[in-house]
Amino acid sequence: MSLLTDDEGAAVVRAARAMVEAEAAGRDIVPPEGLPASMDEKSGVFVTLEKEGRLRGCIGIVMPVYPARQALMYAARDVCHDPRFPALRENEPALCTVEVSVLTPPEKIEYSDPRDLPGMIVLGRDGLLLNYRRNAKSCRSAVFLPQVPGEQGWNAEEYLSNLCEKAGLQDDAWLSGVIEFSRFSAEVFSEEAPRGKVVRV
Repeated sequence: MSLLTDDEGAAVVRAARAMVEAEAAGRDIVPPEGLPASMDEKSGVFVTLEKEGRLRGCIGIVMPVYPARQALMYAARDVCHDPRFPALRENEPALCTVEVSVLTPPEKIEYSDPRDLPGMIVLGRDGLLLNYRRNAKSCRSAVFLPQVPGEQGWNAEEYLSNLCEKAGLQDDAWLSGVIEFSRFSAEVFSEEAPRGKVVRV
C-alpha cells in the first residue's frame, strides 16, 4: 500500500472516530469519505481505543482481504465490541483516543532453529502473527501490532513469549520449532488527546 502523508493519516483517524462515535451511539455507520486513494488498496487495518491511558479496545483485520477503507469501517465498528471489555457506551468515545494502524501484508519468517527467532525480529518495526495448527480441528493464532513491545517494555524474547500466551500456549512454546510466525509493519496514526491533534506514531 502507498505510504500515507501526515494529513492523510489524520483523515483516516478522523474517519475512524466518526464511525466509533456512531456505533457507540447506536447510529448507522456511514462509509468514510475524504480518504486518500491509497485506502482503496487492499490492506489490513486495526483500530485501537485508549481511555485514560489504558486500553479500551483493539480490533482489526490482519490480512489484506478488503480495501483498506472497508477494513477500517469493520475495525471501527468492531472495536466498540471488543470481547475483552464491556460494549463501548455512547459517552465513552469523548474520553478515548483513537489510533489507526494500516498494515503491510504479513510475510512468513523462515527459520530452522527457533533460538534464532529473537534476532530476526526488529522491535518497533515488526508486528507479529502467530499460527499454530495442532490438527485439522485445532488452530491457535494471535497477533501483536509493531508498537506493542515498545509500549510494554518487552525485549524480543518477551515479545514472543507474550504472543504465545495470547494464543493460549505456554510462554516458551516459540522454542518448540512447530509454530509459524509472520511479520508485518504498519503506518500508525493516533490522537494525542481525545478528539485532539493526530500524529504519526
